Amino acid sequence: MDTAELTELGQQLRVDSVRAAAAAKSGHPTSSMSAADLMAVLLAHHLRYDFDRPDHPGNDRFVLSKGHASPLLYSAYKAAGVVDDDELLTFRELGSRLEGHPTPRRLPWVETATGSLGQGLPVGVGIALAVKRLDRSEARVWVLCGDSEMAEGSVWEAAEHAGHEQLDNLVAIVDVNRLGQRGPTRHGHHLDAYARRFQAFGWHTVEVDGHDVDAVDRAYGEACSTKGQPTAILARTLKGKGVEAVQDREGLHGKPLPDADEAIEELGGVRDLRVRVQPPPSARLLHAVADGRLDLPRWEKGDPDKGVATRDAYGQALAALGTAREDVVALDGEVSDSTRAEFFAKEHPERFFECYIAEQQLVAAAVGLAARGRVPYASTFAAFLTRAYDFVRMASISGAGINLVGSHAGVAIGQDGPSQMGLEDLAMFRAVHGSTVLYPCDANQTARLVATMAQLDGVRYLRTSRGASPVIYGPDEEFPVGGSKVLRSSGRDRLTVVAAGVTVHEALKAADALAGEGVDVRVVDLYSVKPVDRETLRRAAEETGCLLTVEDHHEEGGLGDAVAEAFADGRPVPRLVRLGVRTMPGSASPDEQLHAAGIDAESIAASARLLVETAVVP
Repeated sequence: MDTAELTELGQQLRVDSVRAAAAAKSGHPTSSMSAADLMAVLLAHHLRYDFDRPDHPGNDRFVLSKGHASPLLYSAYKAAGVVDDDELLTFRELGSRLEGHPTPRRLPWVETATGSLGQGLPVGVGIALAVKRLDRSEARVWVLCGDSEMAEGSVWEAAEHAGHEQLDNLVAIVDVNRLGQRGPTRHGHHLDAYARRFQAFGWHTVEVDGHDVDAVDRAYGEACSTKGQPTAILARTLKGKGVEAVQDREGLHGKPLPDADEAIEELGGVRDLRVRVQPPPSARLLHAVADGRLDLPRWEKGDPDKGVATRDAYGQALAALGTAREDVVALDGEVSDSTRAEFFAKEHPERFFECYIAEQQLVAAAVGLAARGRVPYASTFAAFLTRAYDFVRMASISGAGINLVGSHAGVAIGQDGPSQMGLEDLAMFRAVHGSTVLYPCDANQTARLVATMAQLDGVRYLRTSRGASPVIYGPDEEFPVGGSKVLRSSGRDRLTVVAAGVTVHEALKAADALAGEGVDVRVVDLYSVKPVDRETLRRAAEETGCLLTVEDHHEEGGLGDAVAEAFADGRPVPRLVRLGVRTMPGSASPDEQLHAAGIDAESIAASARLLVETAVVP
């Protein structure tokens, strides 16, 4: 396309954005209009993409980080011939593929869900890492950002990571239209303010008039020829460009234009230009699921005074899984010597990604790698994953298949104190739509669950522990997701203790002590916290009359709530008593911490006696 045709295409994208928002009576047309010329030039001259084969390994990847500008994206799809005009006008309707913010669940050309600002570039970094380091492809990753989201810290985690990795296949296009939701942005049209920041992180920068299609074309070409650095194109634009009533005016964010027909006429009317997008270069998919046999580490049942930390079992199992499957990758937040992801890093360094202390980037990179067909395992301390929760939430909206592993969970870590103790993580991950939450108590159980996670969909979370625990299961034991293990049971059981992870061993000690007193209690290892084993729990409630849950976690949202929800469908609710961490811990040894929280064997036994003898809730 020549200059005049590119300009016309930009106007068409504006018109169609206005039309879509007008049909929906909602949306963000002015945010779409500012970036229309940027999109037109990219679509017509630089994007290499086969819309019939969105999984083509040679395709460039495009991420709309400013997801509210979805009318622009859908208008571009119309210009590319993959969305027709009738569908464009179903924008935001019930059942339409064209949602208010784009998601890959609905559209195969969308890489990741966006709309929570500051996430597109971090995910784009993950995609670019996969393309460059693993696919070894010439494909580029284009991310269209808004200037408002430049205030998000996650953007600068991404910028630093991309600069460190010298991701010269990554191009960030920043639509600097000066206006945010409620008024001017922090830096307005001062492009140099953004340039200095990107340059500080090792980026090549290009400042450009975002409505000069020839200048934009040259800027994209410069980005494609830059080696050894990612490129940030900082484009000065006007929000609502082309319509006098809204152009560069405050108070119009997220609203359809006041008079859409008049605006369309001012923009030159409806057009129906079609763009022949460049095909991708030939490429082959380099990764595959290996046919090799999975040889998980094995531990024999041992002396109860000795054991293996589940974090150690995680690291060893992950390394073994990486040997069997070439699509498995691992990421860590600069604590791999603690999470034990270092075992994978030593055996498979080309598939290990160090994200340093940047948990938002850690999860985002995992989402990006998953978008490129990898099976990522991302690990850090359970407590620190709370920092990245919005990225976890958005991963679920994307339908991303990622494995997250939180170590050093609960008061059982001991002397480090509450800032290091994951005491909210089970609740956090249980609340994620479609998630799986697993909490193993011994090494063999951990290894089996690590392998199983690779076969699951959605967000999967595994909780591991710092201290060693006895090996109570044989190496050939199976642990299906949604199951549990009954470790103590008899026809004389007076109540059931439900535990997971660290508290399983405390529950077993308590059960043995109570048995010596002639009080039989059932012990259930509820290693699958979500989905939960409803059948076993309901049977235990019917047969023993009372459930006592014990968790190294705050009472809200964790194991106790998971058990309670097993009876949420109208079944008779059993007598349910919960033991959990109710106070703010300090520093103490692991044994002292468990006792202070009232979740050690002595406390469990005392609560059981009280329940059996007096039926009084402690």
